[in-house]
Amino acid sequence: MTDRQLILIAEKAMENAYAPYSGFKVGAALLAENGVVYSGCNTENASYPAGICAERAALAAAVTAGERKFLKLAVVGGKSGVITDFCTPCGICRQALSEFGGDTEILLFDGGKIKKYRLSELLPESFGRDSL
Repeated sequence: MTDRQLILIAEKAMENAYAPYSGFKVGAALLAENGVVYSGCNTENASYPAGICAERAALAAAVTAGERKFLKLAVVGGKSGVITDFCTPCGICRQALSEFGGDTEILLFDGGKIKKYRLSELLPESFGRDSL
């Protein structure tokens, strides 16, 4: 799976985003260690805390399927579904990903360029099992 292929899957997921309040649509594609890709989109709710981010939607789909190890996560987003800048995972999504260990590669796409980060770069000194 190439980086560009993973980003295309995230873009496709973004098309299904439900964002009637913010208008900001996000798509994510999570590559599991076994090569299977799980996608997700943001789903807003009038009761704002009830919504879910695209990254955690993809993670929930993967965990539901029994996955526990992840290699890469592609994230795309933009107002009205138009990608014009990089869209990084929020803090809650970073924390949720960190639960599964490893140092997942995070791919961001601004419509032209790809930026790559390790999860540890975006969430240094994360809170985890060893913190309990």
